[in-house]
Amino acid sequence: MDKFQVVLLSQAKKFYKKCPLDLAKKLNICFEALEQNPFYGPQIKQLKTKKKLYRYRLGAYRIRYEIDKKAKKVGVLLISSRSSAYRDI
Repeated sequence: MDKFQVVLLSQAKKFYKKCPLDLAKKLNICFEALEQNPFYGPQIKQLKTKKKLYRYRLGAYRIRYEIDKKAKKVGVLLISSRSSAYRDI
C-alpha cells in the first residue's frame, strides 16, 4: 500500500508551531501512523458527520482530519483539546 501525504491546514499548522516539544514529538508519531494507514487503527474513528471526517485520539488531544483517496493526501483540519475538538461539527 502506498503512503499517504499528511498536510497540515492553517488552524492545525498554527497549533503545531505553538505546542510544547514533547507534544510535537507525539504528533509526529501520529502523523507517521496516518501516512501508513489513515483509515484504521486503535486510535482512529470515523466521525458521524455529513463530510467524511476522522479523528485520531492522542491523550487529551484530538486530531481531526479528512482523506483524499485519489490524491493520497490526509488533510489535518484541527488539533485541539478533547473538550473543544467537536464543537463546530
